[in-house]
Order: sequence, then C-alpha cells, then structure tokens
Amino acid sequence: MRWARYELKGAVHLGRIDPDRDDRIVEVSGSLFDHPQATGQIHQVADARFLPTVIPPTFYAAGMNYMTHCRNHPELPVPKNADVGYRAINALIAPDEPVIIPKESPGKIQYEGELVVVIGKKARRLSEAEALSCVFGYTIGNDISERTWSKSDRTLWRSKNTDTFKPMGPWIETELDLDALYTTVRLNGVQVSHFRTHDMIFNVPQYIASMTRFVTVYPGDIIWMGTDEPTLDMVAGDHVEIEISGIGKLANPIIGEV
Repeated sequence: MRWARYELKGAVHLGRIDPDRDDRIVEVSGSLFDHPQATGQIHQVADARFLPTVIPPTFYAAGMNYMTHCRNHPELPVPKNADVGYRAINALIAPDEPVIIPKESPGKIQYEGELVVVIGKKARRLSEAEALSCVFGYTIGNDISERTWSKSDRTLWRSKNTDTFKPMGPWIETELDLDALYTTVRLNGVQVSHFRTHDMIFNVPQYIASMTRFVTVYPGDIIWMGTDEPTLDMVAGDHVEIEISGIGKLANPIIGEV
C-alpha cells in the first residue's frame, strides 16, 4: 500500500494511492499510524502536490553505512556499531521542490540517495528479529550535503541541515522486500549511481535493534539509512532523481539562492 501526504487547493490531506487505479488518491482522515478511515473523497494524482511524507517527531540518520562509501573516505573509520545521528525537520522539502544552494556556500553540493524508514509504533528494546514490527513503511530521501561545511562544522549543523537540504517522498510504501531493492541516482537524466539498497554495513533490523536499546521510537519518526558511492558535485541548474525499486522516484531541481 502507498500512503501519501499531499496538498490540494491549499489544504493538506492524507490518502492512499488506489491500488486498482494509480492515478487516484483515496482520501483518509485521522493518523496514518492509527487506523485511518476513508472519507469518501477521491482525488486525481495529477491534481495533487505531494508533500514530505511525514513531519517526524524525531529525524534520525545513519552515519557511514556502506563499505564503498567508507573506502572512499579513508579519513573516517569504518563504524563498529550502528552510528546514529540527527537531522532537522526545517530541511525537509517535497518532491519537485527546489534545493537551494545558499549564497554563502563555496559550492561543493552533493546528493546522497537514501532509503528512509518510517516508524509506525512506539517501541523500545526490540531484538533484530522483532525490529521490523515497529516499521510502518519506507520512502525515499536525498541527503543533500555541503561538503566544505562538513569539514568545518563539527556538528554538521549547516552542511546537513540547511533549509531545503532534505527532499523526501513521494509516498510511503508499506509492502517491500528489503533484500530486493536497488537504488539508482540520475543527474540531469544520466545514471551516476546504482547499488543494492540493503547492502548496508548495518541493515534496517540491526539499526532499529541497536537504537531501541537506548531510545524509544515513536510513530512518525524517520531513519535515513545512508548511501553508497559515488556522490558527485551538483551546481545550480542541475536536476537530481533518486529511484528505489518498489517505492518510486524522488526528483528535485537545484537552484542558487537569489
């Protein structure tokens, strides 16, 4: 099932993509995580503007989580445990919304195509075998990074969390085989990266089990699971598309701040 958060005629709605007609959205009321109910309203996908799939209570992000990515950054050690970081919700933007390069940026802006885990149930101290029981579904994220700032900002507060640096969407897919997924990145229509999505140092169950030993996760929390190489430079005028098989595509233009 695909669940979406979208805007139509100035109002924000929740809905599921009609499994029989993928050009329609069946509107629902309530929370996605607590038995949403159909309102009886049907909308056309073409009329809707998809929004970031959730506004999370907490935005978690994996550190280095693919071996190739680690090998290409020898200054950073290969993690021995799941390395959990945090991101800011101010950076979230919708599919097709522009990523804005700040005037102050020296200009080394790069994409990172990532699987995003959406938590659906409150959970603490889950085993790896239990970990997926708290997952509602999965979506796509593009973890935009300003690499010059990454080297100077110890907390990555600008390099990862500048406004517009976290495109996410277009919907949440609840029925996936994690081992069958592939991530593809296209820059200006040209494929620049392709990797097996779940070929992680620490996979989704391992991450959730490690995290929930110490923190409680809540419905709507998201975990961005890291990326593999290459992550290439982008400039104003570029267009980046992240595709994860079984989920869909997330595309955004890159523009310069005026």
